Amino acid sequence: MKNQTRAMQFGFAAVLCWSTVATAFKLSLQHLSPAQLVLYASLVSTLVLFGIVLYRDQLPQLAQQWRQAPWHAIKCGVLNPFLYYFVLFAGYDRLPAQQAQALNYTWAIMLSLLAVPMLGQTLRRWDIIAAIAAYAGVVIIATAGDFSRLQLSDPSGIGLMMISTVLWALYWIINTKQQGNPVVGLLLGFIVSLPLTLAVCAYRGELALPNWQGFAGAAYIGLFEMGLTFVLWLTAMRTAEHTASLSNLVFLGPFISLLFIWQILGEVIAPATIIGLVLIVAGLMVQQLGPKMAKAKLASQRSTP
Repeated sequence: MKNQTRAMQFGFAAVLCWSTVATAFKLSLQHLSPAQLVLYASLVSTLVLFGIVLYRDQLPQLAQQWRQAPWHAIKCGVLNPFLYYFVLFAGYDRLPAQQAQALNYTWAIMLSLLAVPMLGQTLRRWDIIAAIAAYAGVVIIATAGDFSRLQLSDPSGIGLMMISTVLWALYWIINTKQQGNPVVGLLLGFIVSLPLTLAVCAYRGELALPNWQGFAGAAYIGLFEMGLTFVLWLTAMRTAEHTASLSNLVFLGPFISLLFIWQILGEVIAPATIIGLVLIVAGLMVQQLGPKMAKAKLASQRSTP
């Protein structure tokens, strides 16, 4: 049943969980390699999603969705969690958390750009304004605000984070064609990904069991980044009477995340990070709210005699 208050509670819980993961990534990477973190976090997330599907009596849908579209499940599993989280964790391993999390938020802009050639969508003026604002923020963060030389603070780390936005956008574009249950589809992707991640860790000699700090971090990420939080957000979207106010909660995420990074990791938040993040979030707001405001203005003009 629709219940806006309940939807906002679920939505805020999801945003709050996502706001903690940048800090969790950095803490976990002190004990695990990026490949190990993908493996153990994916394992925890797979178990959690399997439990949710089992609890909802949706287990028969697992085999059904696989039979209906095995290639789709394989593509999704290779993109997320296999490739996406490998690249994401490698980027976090090289960059300060404040830079990495801010750059990662540009994936929604990348999604709108890739949707033009891949889905045949039109690039609206709002998308262009949003892209200019967001990628101006990326330049400020990447150069640490030093425009005199335009020298990137860590080219490899920044490159990895920008590649992660492409992979995440591709994953959601491919998912537009998914017709089955989204939670079951997510579980299928993790089942596909696990053997690939296991093979990479074995090849790199990284199959050793983690210490308790590493496993605790991986378990937290598996719960609150990869698995449970997705279900919270999906529940919020399905319960909401007005999805616009729910979607606006997302804009709080990066700023709450900076508080955790500052308080727990002890990173001094650079002015360039704040300026760049404000531009990125402004770009996201323009992309989401601009068309709605234009539509409301047009409707108002039509109703005026």
